[in-house]
Amino acid sequence: MKIDLHCHSTFSQDNHLEPQDVIRRASQLGLDGVCFTEHHSFESSSLVERTDRPKGFLVLRGVEVSTDTGHLLVYGVKDDSWNRWGRNNYLNLAKVVESVHALGGICVPAHPFRGWESLGEKIYSVESLDAIETHNGVNGLLQNGLAIEAALKLGLPSTGGSDCHYLNQVGRAYTEFDNTISSLGDMINEIRAWKCRGRFL
Repeated sequence: MKIDLHCHSTFSQDNHLEPQDVIRRASQLGLDGVCFTEHHSFESSSLVERTDRPKGFLVLRGVEVSTDTGHLLVYGVKDDSWNRWGRNNYLNLAKVVESVHALGGICVPAHPFRGWESLGEKIYSVESLDAIETHNGVNGLLQNGLAIEAALKLGLPSTGGSDCHYLNQVGRAYTEFDNTISSLGDMINEIRAWKCRGRFL
């Protein structure tokens, strides 16, 4: 099963990409689902739950968090209670991971070697990460290659997502799952069980 685990839309407030267009394009490309990971707030993407979609096409939600060490993809929270600090940027990474894990969610560094918004070499000293986004559709080959290397060295599962902010970016990278995913819980369980991998379209 192929799911783009890192999608943005107009609800991220940094682009004009409508959720319906993301879903339509991903379906046309042969993907089985998408996950909207809008910046800062899980609740900001709530309206995508009502977006029309092809029969059987999966639409999930997460959030991309801006920490003091780099961007972090969070999956498995149900609201914004993970954010106990009341700000959007430069949250303490270790405390975010602790908060998310307490709520049953998982944390995946986004584009970990892109630069100022990424963990970079600090990824090797961060504890309790659940997977690494090794395949990012906006990154270059070198950046993704370093992420793949980090996942192997740290013994963590690999995920992929397009990081789309424009329509032509949708589906460039995705996560391939061994088993059928029908819910966010299924997705998290498959990642924890290493039954997934990042891929490029």
